[in-house]
Amino acid sequence: MRAVRPIAEAAELVKFVHTAFALPFALIAALAAARGLPRWPVVGWILLAMVGARTAAMAFNRLADHAIDAANPRTADRALASGRLPRSFAWALVAGGCAALLLAAWRLNPLCLALSPLALAWVLGYSYSKRFTTLSHLWLGLGLGIAPVGAWLAVRGAFGVPPFVLALAVTAWVAGFDVLYSLQDERFDRERGLRSLPARLGAGRAIGVSRLLHAVAAAGFAAFAALVGAGWGLWLGVAAACVLLLWQHSLVAPGRLERLDTAFFTANGILSVLMFALYLLDMIVRA
Repeated sequence: MRAVRPIAEAAELVKFVHTAFALPFALIAALAAARGLPRWPVVGWILLAMVGARTAAMAFNRLADHAIDAANPRTADRALASGRLPRSFAWALVAGGCAALLLAAWRLNPLCLALSPLALAWVLGYSYSKRFTTLSHLWLGLGLGIAPVGAWLAVRGAFGVPPFVLALAVTAWVAGFDVLYSLQDERFDRERGLRSLPARLGAGRAIGVSRLLHAVAAAGFAAFAALVGAGWGLWLGVAAACVLLLWQHSLVAPGRLERLDTAFFTANGILSVLMFALYLLDMIVRA
């Protein structure tokens, strides 16, 4: 048990399960770029790049927000904020995650390698964004939204329109549910001068912005499916995503946040994984 606990603490520190939000969309883009199943080595390097970038970004976020997390009753028990893990451990995760991304990008192609420092700068820079801009939700969204572009480049080594459309959809989707998630810190953010949308606009108007962002996301998912000439699998996934987005918003309202975790984790985790699974199944059937 003693050996397992540090692993569990590290997984909590970087919220490893949240990788399920962006990774399926990276794999969707890889399938579309390859017009079928990509080569397994490419898939492996994409997975390493995604996990590395995610680990570095989350560990750096915990370091940047150390004092804020410790002051917030909701987050004070986190491993780093409570002192159960040392800051040196988090810095080691940042270094390891960055190294993993750079190694994967180097193994993929020169364009991926050249762009990887820019991707790292963006995802690491997000940690300070809420201190100076209410657009921090979009900053986070784009941090995950660049994953499909990176996966497309990994397969083709060149840009294309479809991954940018999917990136826009993912950006709006993530920003929308991040606005909802930040509702629980509305008062704390306002008192600390942190610029979340709920702190600036209030819960009601912030939820309205989230709904607008998710409408953009749904349209973007559909536009991507049309651009890549998707079959039944991805179109069914888009339809399921729309239903899940509607369900998510039925769970949350001003003063009614008791089902926020269901809206945030369950609805969005199912959305991304289901879209990928249906698209992959369609690809396998047609292969």
